[in-house]
Amino acid sequence: MTVTRAVVRGVGHYLPARVVPNSAFEESLDTSDEWIRARTGIERRHFAAEGEQTSDLGAAAARAALADAGMEGAELDVVLVATSTPDLTFPSTATKIQADIGMTNGFAFDLQAVCAGFVYALANANAMILSGQARRVMVIGAETFSRILDFEDRGTCVLFGDGAGAVVLEAADGAGDAEDRGILSTDLHSDGRFRDLLYVDGGVSSTGTVGHLRMEGREVFRHAVEKLAATAHCALDKAGLSAGDVDWIVPHQANLRIIRATASRMQVPMERVIVTVQDHGNTSAASIPLALSVGKAAGDIKTGDVIVTEAIGGGLAWGAVVLRW
Repeated sequence: MTVTRAVVRGVGHYLPARVVPNSAFEESLDTSDEWIRARTGIERRHFAAEGEQTSDLGAAAARAALADAGMEGAELDVVLVATSTPDLTFPSTATKIQADIGMTNGFAFDLQAVCAGFVYALANANAMILSGQARRVMVIGAETFSRILDFEDRGTCVLFGDGAGAVVLEAADGAGDAEDRGILSTDLHSDGRFRDLLYVDGGVSSTGTVGHLRMEGREVFRHAVEKLAATAHCALDKAGLSAGDVDWIVPHQANLRIIRATASRMQVPMERVIVTVQDHGNTSAASIPLALSVGKAAGDIKTGDVIVTEAIGGGLAWGAVVLRW
């Protein structure tokens, strides 16, 4: 039986030029490079330049993904941007990127699920392709979290960075089994009872301000390890696969301790986990596509590899996607 699959045709990423090492925080905060590395695995991150917006990062990543796919922007049906740091309240950042890459047909919109945003966006793009609503979808994760950080809070401001990653998905025929290329399964969850564990203390209808990121780090860690392993196993079950079939876990790059603990629960060795958190920090919705792009560029991710992506963010919202590259 022939089925439709959403297959990755191209991937790309972009990082702002400004690199911020851990030592940059030592003068203003009671912290150190050693403290940050030991607790998070982060060594450096990138911050957007003055005037550099989320759409600029996203458009650069999109152009890189199009080049990798051998496509033009005009060939796309949808641009879907996962972001919690849009250029404006409205219109969507996606419509700005749509114009920047020369796409004049189809439609563009933003999706907001914080650090789980890219996983949610992949699931939505997959649904549009499987339903026949679209054939080619650009999925972008782009963030400028440096704009919502409280630089007096050492528990949060050292964790995050700016960046963007993008993938081009295209409809293709498959046999309907786990040997198909493309997205094989998705698994999404949220639980609003835990919304106060990770949030921004501002908004249009509440304070009328942008606000700053706030987080209960220990509680987020506890939920992350449990929920990420569970959703990854659920997605693998849906795909008819097991942890032994996984070539690469490409996790949300939030904290090296979370990444290691989740891999251990999944019984997947760290040698099969793509890790970029040391170089980029937590780039929220951008972290998974950025890591996919880095992994492919390094020659690690190859055609036919089974990949599990999983993420958790404010909401709490979490989920996983299983795909064959």
